[in-house]
Parts: sequence; structure tokens; C-alpha cells
Amino acid sequence: MIHMDTKSADTKAIEQIIATVEQTQRAKDATGFLALFHSDAIWTTAHGKVLIGLDAIAEFTRAVLPNATWDGDVTYEAVHIQFLRPDVAAVKIRQVYHSADGDTEGAPLYIMTKQSDGDWLLHVGQNTEVRAGEKLGE
Repeated sequence: MIHMDTKSADTKAIEQIIATVEQTQRAKDATGFLALFHSDAIWTTAHGKVLIGLDAIAEFTRAVLPNATWDGDVTYEAVHIQFLRPDVAAVKIRQVYHSADGDTEGAPLYIMTKQSDGDWLLHVGQNTEVRAGEKLGE
């Protein structure tokens, strides 16, 4: 059983990681973004590219993120956090790209793990594009 104060602190820590994902994406900060990952992470991009391990994720991120172009902002919101174990959480994200042409949405799922030092890291990420007219949870 997770003590409520611990769960609340863990929820806040996870929400802070998601806020940092947003900040690093907006700033196109590959180094800050990569600091959020476990060394054994698995990441699948919105276009289905599978990256296994931090080295592969770093190579892709450093090549793509600094050169990414979008006219607007991106927001990330943890819409559901489910603790699978006290040190493992499934986190459903609402990701919205706001632009002059209208918003587009993504629905990533992150599996995050709590490290021995208490920090939470992204361990598995599956990015999913949301098609026009669909909403998260439909």
C-alpha cells in the first residue's frame, strides 16, 4: 500500500517531469529532454520509429529536436496517472500543438520508474497521433 503523502509527492514529481518535457520541447533543448530518460528506455515516436536505449534516443533527439519547426506552442498534460507498483507509473498524456492553422493532438503513454534516489524517469514512451475529430478517451 502506498502511503498517501508518498503517492501525492510521487504524483507531483511525475507532473513536474511532464512539465519539464513541455519546457524542453518548447525550448528545443535536447540535453534537458534526454536527462529525463532511464538509460534502458524504449521510445516510439509519433511516426512509429522505435528507439531502444538512451544512446539511440539521444542520437534521434539531437538530430531532430533542435531543427524541428512549428509555428506555435506545444502543451503537455498528465491526464491520468496510474501507479502499477509504488515505483512504476503509467502516465497518459494529452499533447497539443497550438498553431495558427489549428490545434493538433497527440496521446502519448509513458511508463515511468522511480529510481533509488527518489527521482522519476521516463522508461517507456509510446507516442500516438490523435486523428482529427477524435478526443482522448474516445
